[in-house]
Amino acid sequence: MRERHLSAEAPPHPTLAEAARVWGRIGLLSFGGPAGQIALMHRELVDERRWVSESRFLHALNYCMLLPGPEAQQLATYIGWLLHGTRGGIIAGTLFILPGFFVILSLSTAYALFQETDWLTSLFFGLKAAVLAIVVEAVIRVGRRALKTRFALVLACLAFACLFFFAVPFPLVVFAAGLAGYVMARLQPALGASEAAARAALADKPSVIGADFRQEAASRGRMIRMLCTWLLLWIAPFILIGAAVGFDNTFTAIGLFFSKMAVVTFGGAYAVLAYVAQQAVETYQWLKPGEMLDGLALAETTPGPLVLVLTFVGFMGAFRAPVGLDPLLSGFIGASLATWVTFVPCFLWIFLGAPYVETLRNNRALSAALSAISAAVTGVILNLALWFGLHVLFADVGRFEAGPISMPLPDPATLQPAALALSLLAAILLFRLKRGVVTTLAVCAAAGFLLQLV
Repeated sequence: MRERHLSAEAPPHPTLAEAARVWGRIGLLSFGGPAGQIALMHRELVDERRWVSESRFLHALNYCMLLPGPEAQQLATYIGWLLHGTRGGIIAGTLFILPGFFVILSLSTAYALFQETDWLTSLFFGLKAAVLAIVVEAVIRVGRRALKTRFALVLACLAFACLFFFAVPFPLVVFAAGLAGYVMARLQPALGASEAAARAALADKPSVIGADFRQEAASRGRMIRMLCTWLLLWIAPFILIGAAVGFDNTFTAIGLFFSKMAVVTFGGAYAVLAYVAQQAVETYQWLKPGEMLDGLALAETTPGPLVLVLTFVGFMGAFRAPVGLDPLLSGFIGASLATWVTFVPCFLWIFLGAPYVETLRNNRALSAALSAISAAVTGVILNLALWFGLHVLFADVGRFEAGPISMPLPDPATLQPAALALSLLAAILLFRLKRGVVTTLAVCAAAGFLLQLV
């Protein structure tokens, strides 16, 4: 049973139906990769509805950053679990995925039949520019509240520099920041206390999920139930499909390959895309050379996690080796299977670990470690925002390599004035005119489409 201790000024606890509507809205509007998705959730859940306080939002995000898989989808699952238990987590995580899954499934079908994606550029040109402004707003908001101490500011700058200038692996940066915070709290208890106090001070607005909120406690019995349930759900499609068409086929290969990817995708989709592309083309022959880039373009211009590009790979692999079925039906099964084994483990990580992370929130050394991760995450979001911004504003972005330095470098001659103008329009709508996300996205999408036509 959950207990809530809310101030009189906190908003009422949302019903499950009300939360489901909001999660559906977030799923439909979650463009722009993890930076845009985190920015959208922060705006919707922390600033506008006050369903979760700043400190609890960052606490959940810090844990999700340490897990394999798409951190934004896991963050939605975590907050849904905080609000309404396991049911809420399942609804939040599923609605975050479903819109993008159905869109990319439809686009994969069109691609398989017609091999054409150029029209997507016009359709989503303005959306990308609008998302850039939303991401910048998130960097400012999160940074203003997470960087309360000099130590946190230094960590954020170091995290950004490691990622942007030296291409240090993302999980290593987050782990090093947490370790630095933990060690500093042990060596200098006063620093640990100040970090914990600064972290607690982040909850500056009365919220449904505030500092005193308690979710279901961790227990061994619950852990065993969750482990058995989600492991069974993970392997269930293998059993069902194997019983129908046998195990030595493309479906089994897709399920096993993407199950392996689900446990090694630390740092998001980009961490494994090169490996997936190589295996899909050379080993399994699911894709032709260059088609992975087309799939990535589909995933980048549709709502939902970028890792939904694996849905495209699963569709194309099964479409081209239909196992005695209609190719489109086979493609649908392959896409669904790839998506299932990619995201079911994400629910397992959250439902298994979140209760334990919650019980350790008041541990001073752990709080200092999580505060350090919060600071590093600010640098991570800034890196994602800059990377996203370069690819929105410039048509050609290469890499500059010199010794240990490896950083993105745009070609100034490929600056897209229309994208710059639309980004400025989105910034005016958000910062100056205080328009909502939906209005900003709609105006920029319409303007971008018209600009592309002329």
